[in-house]
Parts: sequence; structure tokens; C-alpha cells
Amino acid sequence: MAPWAGAELSTLNPLRVLWLALAAAFLLSLLLQLVPAGLLPGCPLFQDLIRYGKTKCAGPQRPAVCRAFDIPKRYFSHFYIISVVWNGFLLWCLIQSLFLGAPFPNWLHGVLRILGAAQFQGGELALSAFLVMAFLWLHSLRRLLECFYVSVFSNGVIHIVQYWFGLAYYIIVGLTVLSQVPLDGQNVYVIGKNLLMQARWFHILGMMMFIWSSAHQYKCHVILSNLRKNKTGVVIHCNHRIPFGDWFEYVSSPNYLAELMIYISMAVTFGFHNITWWLVVTYVFFSQALAAFLSHKFYKSKFVSYPKHRKAFLPFLF
Repeated sequence: MAPWAGAELSTLNPLRVLWLALAAAFLLSLLLQLVPAGLLPGCPLFQDLIRYGKTKCAGPQRPAVCRAFDIPKRYFSHFYIISVVWNGFLLWCLIQSLFLGAPFPNWLHGVLRILGAAQFQGGELALSAFLVMAFLWLHSLRRLLECFYVSVFSNGVIHIVQYWFGLAYYIIVGLTVLSQVPLDGQNVYVIGKNLLMQARWFHILGMMMFIWSSAHQYKCHVILSNLRKNKTGVVIHCNHRIPFGDWFEYVSSPNYLAELMIYISMAVTFGFHNITWWLVVTYVFFSQALAAFLSHKFYKSKFVSYPKHRKAFLPFLF
């Protein structure tokens, strides 16, 4: 094992602490939802902060003070606008440094050092971080286009805290990717000074997984939007129906499962060993599992004919 590997496993920098804390918070939230109703005292604010859209409407009675902070769920598109712009800027800075030798801006380099980016120690491949940053930007762009041209939003709402959390998330996740780049001063360190020489088998595998997962997520979003359209593609209602087809045959929220697979594909692209990114994946797992569990409960309570074999999040398991 390389000498830097053991140190990497034991180092807790600010980013790792953040993602570990978020993963723990959503794990605890999920476990609390699994406790039978009545065993724990209710907390309307907590329920309001973990639910959105259809699950917020189907949850416990919401106090007026909670409803005062509602904003439309269609504002989800703002998350992807921020991500496309911000992470596009970070990707541009990375491209400038990789191919033109331009240093990162002083303020950006300072932020990365605060978050835990280290000078080159022989570990991470610059190509891995470049591909993951490109995947993140492409994912955000696709989701933004889906919000505009595919999704049919109802009158569902989200809490303003969830809104600001979503905006901050895409800023932090981009910085997390960039902080994995090996630095030589304010420049990216490229082994052998040739980026293509860093290509490995896991880059190809990660790219294939990313494309596969993205295609399934897009297909699931199309299925959901078509439930509210007629055969000519005209929106005729905003009600909820039982979706069928593709991964919907196995789980209630395959779009959430595909989101997890997209982040796992990025972990593969990092070469399987990036501890920081696996903490991001852990957060994504528990946050998407919580959302899928609440969505599953909504479907089961609303439709008596809901497929009995269908799980919430993981096929055949959960």
C-alpha cells in the first residue's frame, strides 16, 4: 500500500465531516420513520422538513406556521440552474488548468485548501476528477432540461429550508469534486504531464455506468410525466397515478435509485478508493432512501391496487 493511502483513511477534513454528518442525519431520519407510529412523540416541523411534494401533502396535519414557508416544488429547477452555472465555472477552471496550465484563482484555491484539498502526494488521478466534474455538470444540465421540457409539476410544495439546502448542496458537491484534484501549488498536477496517459479501466466502467443510470432516470421521468398527459402529449391533469414500466416494475421510486447509481458511477470513476466521495454516496443513499420510503407509503395508502411485490427503493430488498 502506498504511504499516502493509510493516512487518507484516517484523515477527517472539513468535507468528510460534513458529508458524514449529513449521512448520519438522514440515516437517523430514515430510522425514525421506520419506528411504528405512536411509539415516538410527533414533531410537525421535523416531518415538514423531510417531506416534499406529494409526501408533504399526505403527511401529518401541517401547522399554519409551517405552511407559511412553502414554496413551489417546481423551483427544483433553480437547483440545476445553480449547478449548471457554478459547476460549469469549476469545470472551466479545471479545463484551463489541465490544458492551458492556468492556475486556479486565488480565492478558489484558498477555499479548496480550507475544505481539505492537499498538495500532490501521489494519489488521485487528475483525469478521474475531470471526468467526475464533467459527469456532474452533464447530469445537472440534463435534469434542468427535464424540468423545463419533460416534468409536469403539480401544486406540490417544499419548505424554504429544503430550497436553500438544495442550492447549497450543488455548490458544495462541486467543490468536493474539485478538492480531489491533485494540486501542485495552484495548478493541477498531471502525472507524466499527459492527461490521456492516466486513462484506466475504471474510467470506462464509470462512464458506462453513468450513461446507463442516466438513461434509466430519464426514462423514469418520462413515464411519470406521461401519466399526466394524453396520447397527443397534452397535459390533462396533475393527479397521481400508478406508474408502470422500466424500473417501476421493481421499486416505487426508480428515479431515486438511478440517482444513487449515478453517484456510484462517479465513485467508480474515482477508482473505487476515494473515501470522500464514498461519504457523498452514503449521504445520497440515505437521503434518497428516505424520500423513496415516504413515496412508497404514499402510493400504498392512496391506491388499494398498488403492486404488492414492488419495493420502495432497492429491488427485492427495501
